[in-house]
This record gives sequence, C-alpha cells and structure tokens, in this order.
Amino acid sequence: MLSRVLTVLAVLLATFIYRSGRLVKHGIFTLPALPSSYYVNGDVHTHCTILQEPAHTLDYCEDMTFWDHLDADGTVTARFIIAGCDPNRKAWNTVMGPLRNPEPRAYLWLVDTVDNSLQRIELDGYPEEHNFHPLGMEVTPSQDGAPSVLYVVNHAREKTTIEHFIISPDIPTQALWKRTLSSPWFVSPNALALTSETSFYVSNDHLMTRRLPFPLAPALPLVESIAGLPLGWLSHVTVNPDGTITHEIAALGVAFANGVAISPDGTTLALSSTSLGQVYFYDRNMTTNALKYRETVSLPFFNDNIMFDEEGALIATGHPHFPSLIAVAANKTDARAPSWAVSLTPLSNKTHFAKSAHAADRKYDLRAPLSVSEVVPASEEWEVETLFQSDGSVFGTSCTTLRDSRTGSLYMVGLYEEGLMVCRP
Repeated sequence: MLSRVLTVLAVLLATFIYRSGRLVKHGIFTLPALPSSYYVNGDVHTHCTILQEPAHTLDYCEDMTFWDHLDADGTVTARFIIAGCDPNRKAWNTVMGPLRNPEPRAYLWLVDTVDNSLQRIELDGYPEEHNFHPLGMEVTPSQDGAPSVLYVVNHAREKTTIEHFIISPDIPTQALWKRTLSSPWFVSPNALALTSETSFYVSNDHLMTRRLPFPLAPALPLVESIAGLPLGWLSHVTVNPDGTITHEIAALGVAFANGVAISPDGTTLALSSTSLGQVYFYDRNMTTNALKYRETVSLPFFNDNIMFDEEGALIATGHPHFPSLIAVAANKTDARAPSWAVSLTPLSNKTHFAKSAHAADRKYDLRAPLSVSEVVPASEEWEVETLFQSDGSVFGTSCTTLRDSRTGSLYMVGLYEEGLMVCRP
C-alpha cells in the first residue's frame, strides 16, 4: 500500500515539475539567491519604512486594497488603504493549515497614504458569535461623500463566507455589517474583484480543502497544491436585493486560483495560478462579465495577490521559496521566507522593444540583484520588472503589493510578517 502511495506521489511531483519548469528548481529545490533587500527606486533603508502597531494587531496581513474618495467629478481627493490582518494566522489558516483555534478575531486597519497614520476599523453590528478571518477584500470608491461597499472573504470556523459591509468617509473607522453571503459554490473563496456595488468575481483556490475530515485532509489539499492539479476556478457573483446570490462560473481548470484583478479600462481580467507560478489573462465582456482566455505569463515565484495600477500595469507579489514559507508558518526556529514583487507592463506601451521570434531568450529586469530572466523566460506581451526583493531579513512572506501611480509609493504586506511596509521614491 505504501509503495503505491509513494508511486502516485512521485508521478504527481514529476507532473508538477514538468509543468512548472524552472520555477520548481528555484522555488522548491533551491533557495533563490535574493539580496537582504532591493527596492527599485533606491536604498530600502532610506526609502522604506515598516508601519507597526504596539499591540501587534497589524501583523500577518493577507490582503489590502485602496479606498479612494472622489469628488463629484470623479477626481481622487484622498486615498486610504484598508488592510486585513490576522495575528492568529499560525493557529487558523484554512489554506495552508493548521485549523487549531478560530476564536481570536482578526482586524481591519485603515492607513492614510499621506501621513501613514493608522486607525483600526471596528465591525459595527457584526454578530458576536461569528468568527472573522479576512482574506481577499475590495471596496468601491466613495464619490462626493457617499458610502462605499466593502466585501471581505471570511475563513470562519464552519465554512468560508463573504462578509458585506458599508463604510463611509464620515465615519471611516466603522464598517457597518450588512449581511453574510454563503453558497455551496463557496468551497474555498480566496480573492475578490468588484464589477459593481452588487457583483464581483471570486476565486476558489482548491476543490479539496483543509476542512475535509482526517485523513483526507491535509493529504488531498496538499496533493492538489503540490501536483498543480487544475481544480480551482473563478466565479462571478451577483448579490440580489433580498440577499440571495446569482452564481456563474467564469473560468475553470486553474491550479490554485488565487489573486484576481480587473484592468482600469475594465476589458482585461488577470488571475493568479499559484501552484504554477503563472498569471492568466482574459478578455472581459463588460456587459455580461463573460471571460475569454487570452494568454499566460510566467513569474519567478508562486504568485499570490495581484492588482492593476492606474496606468494599466499589473503588480504581482509572491513566495520565491515555498519550503521557507512553510517553515515560517510552522514556527521553525530562525525561519524566514523571502519576498518578491514585480510589475507587468504591456509591451504595447514599450515602443522601444521590437518583438521577435527570439523574444523569450532575451535578458531583462537587469537592475535587480536576481533578475526575473534568471528564473523564467521573457513574455512576448508583457515587460516584467522587479519592484522589491528580500531574502526575508528585511521583509518576508510577501503576499500583496499596491502601487500608487500618483505618487509612485509602494505598499507591501506579508502573510506572516509584522507590520505594513511603505516605500516612497
């Protein structure tokens, strides 16, 4: 029996290596030769700072999103960040494990991008018996002082839900709970991308989750992740006036479907496949929200969350060495896990570069201590550039990066890192 299990695992591992190529060599078998720190716009020690909170409730943040305040004409007058942070992540993580203790609630934080001031967001009206463990989140802009709608994926005790809040510029530190969205289709919700105040895309990272009974879990979800099995999917959800939802499958067959983002013009959707270290791009029908697959871009890490900036560049963040991330999650002594964030800019905007049959062989991202081209070949459609690298000694376990195109500022959080890092040009 054991020999059969080992044979199956060997076949799955071989399949994964075949599909993921050089990423496996650098991201699993070899610790990448990353610097202690690198920031694209200058020295990390003079350009970057880590915001922290004395009670350590701004730790282990998984996702964050810009919250824009607009005037009547739609011009941004103020920009904040809403971050979801879970200091209890090492005791409750439904994606990586363990599932020991879901009771200590996580936190939402409001960050002022002008002065870096921090304020905790209270959950007004949130049921006392509900757990709160935020993962993906997104908020609509507030125009001319109107309230915004905030959706947050919640990995609660019994099942994963999506929490619906209202948040207003008048009381920005209070999120008014409206309802909990639940569905049999919410098997493993991870990340969100809004299409309106009442609709959004949501990724489901696994078909086989850590919530399965032993011994199915953790064995099956681990196999699904390691083998890069294409069992994840992307859905489009519409919230009806009575609180029920209309669910539609938008994309199937994605290995570890994770971060999702919509381009500023609304015509392109990007979706992370974490197990394969790839981003899938789709053409989006803005009327029906239907997607048509367009292309895939390989990244030098196991990509987590993604976002588009105002200029149409995709900012991707991930884990360059998966065993190190697991060691940190397991509280191994002196463990640290590296960080890496890149930008993907459409080559149509890079008029100096001519596409050719040998485009994949070209060297690029040469300013970075470890260039992306040392790990994955060049894309014919996107220029990839490193924004931040660290071996984990300065800032580790990177999972989300935001870039403010107005100021050039970069914001990063880590899955098991303390605080939120801000880098300014």
